[in-house]
Amino acid sequence: MRDNDGYDDEGFDDDDYEQEIGGTEYEQVLEQAHFDRFAALSGDHNPIHVDPDYAAGTRFGATVSHGMLLFTAVRGLIAHNYPGAELESQDLMFPNPAFAGEPLTVHLDIVAPPANDRLELITRVENESRQVCLEGRCRLKLNRKANQEARP
Repeated sequence: MRDNDGYDDEGFDDDDYEQEIGGTEYEQVLEQAHFDRFAALSGDHNPIHVDPDYAAGTRFGATVSHGMLLFTAVRGLIAHNYPGAELESQDLMFPNPAFAGEPLTVHLDIVAPPANDRLELITRVENESRQVCLEGRCRLKLNRKANQEARP
């Protein structure tokens, strides 16, 4: 079930961070304007990301997202579902491109219950053809106090 900010509302909702093994997802469309703003912020102005005419002549045929822009969508879903959690590590790969204007689904999958306030997640961003554009793992240090304060 999606709440008013568009996120799936099946994240942790109790004081003990107990949740069945499973996950949550969020749908997002990144437009060329997002690619351009990310380039301005990051300094990565590679024409494959910001020049549609140039990108049209490449093997991709269109501009493709910066990999770390895709990860910001993942990071936003983590922040929404695990308030105050610290990102301790991330391991990411980008096997397929994500194009401007393409619907994407961001997935977080919990592989095991939290241990010692640490939670391991499998992260994935898929396009509408279910091709994986980002895949990886993240380890979070959970913040129980922030989670309690964030939930009504």
